[in-house]
Amino acid sequence: MILYLHGFRSSPQSFKARRLRETMAARNQSDQFLCPQLPASPREAAVLALDLVAGVDASQLALIGSSLGGYYATALAERLGCRAVLLNPAVSPAQALEKHIGTTTAWHSEDAFEFKAGYITQLAALAVPQITRPERYFLLAATGDEVLDWRMMTAHYAGARQHVIDGSDHGLSDFDQYIDEVLQFCEA
Repeated sequence: MILYLHGFRSSPQSFKARRLRETMAARNQSDQFLCPQLPASPREAAVLALDLVAGVDASQLALIGSSLGGYYATALAERLGCRAVLLNPAVSPAQALEKHIGTTTAWHSEDAFEFKAGYITQLAALAVPQITRPERYFLLAATGDEVLDWRMMTAHYAGARQHVIDGSDHGLSDFDQYIDEVLQFCEA
């Protein structure tokens, strides 16, 4: 089972989520891929994710998290003991997201949502200062990420399997090149 967690202001309609969904469908594994719309509340996002995988054995579960979803995936992988693939993950998002407090819209729709000040505290509650069992993690980080610093990512996931892409961007517009590598790690 793969649970994909999208980033801030993103959705199950993001490029990477769609490409993973299509690839899983082509492999006749649609029933092994979940990608929910995450609520703005970090606490509610974590609860939703945990509910979706309740009863799934950790050895049969992999999380894929992009950007803020990578932050969530790390917290959940530590709690559940499963594998996690992190795509340009946020390492410490609280400060960067403070500027988004208020009403904003998602990238893939005009739907407005509120990002509340209390969510910053919820983010802090999910923090993982240092990962345990680095072998459970695979980091895919782009040096061309215009939003997050790849060096913070590689330092935070020290000891984990890492693929640092020379160039690319925050959204990993060249993600098709890495789908097989990502899914191989999930299925290991």
